[in-house]
Amino acid sequence: MNVFLWILQILLAALFAGAGLTKLTQPKEKLIDRMGWVRDVAPLQVKALGTAELLAALGLILPGLTGIATVLTPLAAVGLVIVMAGAVVVHVRAKEYPGAATTAVLLVLAAIVAWGRFGPYPL
Repeated sequence: MNVFLWILQILLAALFAGAGLTKLTQPKEKLIDRMGWVRDVAPLQVKALGTAELLAALGLILPGLTGIATVLTPLAAVGLVIVMAGAVVVHVRAKEYPGAATTAVLLVLAAIVAWGRFGPYPL
């Protein structure tokens, strides 16, 4: 199970690092084509979300690799659960149901990491 959780952590970290860096480095106008929800959000909010995603990605990996502050890994996963819960709501309100389904899957994967690392398989 520990290996499975590491695989999930790496997968989630890669996805959220990519998404976070995209939101941080691209202007809002460029993001609208791929992320329609950005149209209704202030640019600063997009950058804040990108920062949160990037920090969560780092939090999923670095504590386990370094052995320092390992409680940050399940906390990062909980943070992603919260972010993804908000994302599901945003996608459903915009009637973007495939996006809602994708974010719901990511929410569940982050919840599994949080459960495993807080519970029976801590780092």
